[in-house]
Amino acid sequence: MSKTPDIGAPAPDFTLDAVRLTEGEAIREPLTLSAQRGRPVVLAFYPGDDTAVCTKQLCSYSSGFEQFTDLDAVVWGISPQGLDSHERFARKHGLRMPLLADTEHRVVESYGIGMGGKALRRAVFIVDAEGVLRWKHVALVGLTYRGVDTLTAQLRLLDA
Repeated sequence: MSKTPDIGAPAPDFTLDAVRLTEGEAIREPLTLSAQRGRPVVLAFYPGDDTAVCTKQLCSYSSGFEQFTDLDAVVWGISPQGLDSHERFARKHGLRMPLLADTEHRVVESYGIGMGGKALRRAVFIVDAEGVLRWKHVALVGLTYRGVDTLTAQLRLLDA
């Protein structure tokens, strides 16, 4: 497993295909991290669509979506499943953030959270408006996750 990027270092850039629901319509498009410059980005890496902890985590982020957008932050969910799986997951649970498909594990590896094969550690990275990594949490086991309050508190510190 490679090392996670250091706090204060530029966040590894990437482009991944994504799906997001807008008024019931699935919009599929490539998303690029560096294209988000000017606003913070929360990268929520999760092991699998429609699994117990992942569903709870992403549903909580979706329920608290305005808390992120009020801070002008973008939230992306990233996992190795493809766009069809992501779309089913988003529709089933009404997820409001884009879900990005890292089917080849390139981004998982660049962020140092791969566990061999197609497994990954549950992790959240906060990238500031200039593209610098400012906060990270990488789970050892992945049975818990950092909640909306923790993430929005870290986002508020970016302006301090």
